[in-house]
Amino acid sequence: MAIDLNLLDPAFAAQVTRLLQKCSSLGYEMRPYAGMRSPIEQARLWRQSRPIEEIKAKIAAFDAAGANFLASCLRKAGPQNGDHVTDAPPGYSWHQWGEAVDVFWVVGGKAQWSTRTLIKGRNGYRVYADAAAAMGLTAGGLWPRFKDWPHVQLRATGSPARALTLLQIDSAMKARFGH
Repeated sequence: MAIDLNLLDPAFAAQVTRLLQKCSSLGYEMRPYAGMRSPIEQARLWRQSRPIEEIKAKIAAFDAAGANFLASCLRKAGPQNGDHVTDAPPGYSWHQWGEAVDVFWVVGGKAQWSTRTLIKGRNGYRVYADAAAAMGLTAGGLWPRFKDWPHVQLRATGSPARALTLLQIDSAMKARFGH
């Protein structure tokens, strides 16, 4: 699935374009599949690997703190099933800010998800992460915990929660995505 890089922060989109070109020039095609993501989409991803007790506790915590928009996103997302893909509840991922992108490595015209497969002695995700870091971007594959090889983000701060208060995040998400 192709994504619209124009939905990303303009400065970040330009860096992503240069990053993809760099990888391609080295012989590793990386194709974006996730960029800007709504808080509801983030809520679906966060909910899919969690027990209902944890979900209810997060909704209650958001409500208690006055983050009603984020709580409503978790409610609206509904039941989900699937593998664990994120630790970030809605608003807590730079995807909702247009400052993160996820890619897959294309090998022989197909998506290659392995971080162990080597071509020319290197793995495409490692090439991507190293090139991103050299450009001053933050590569999820280089994080000390929860390696997220397809992920690159603009900021070094792992989560908006480290840069903003919960109420600031809630307000910003409501302004961007609310009705």
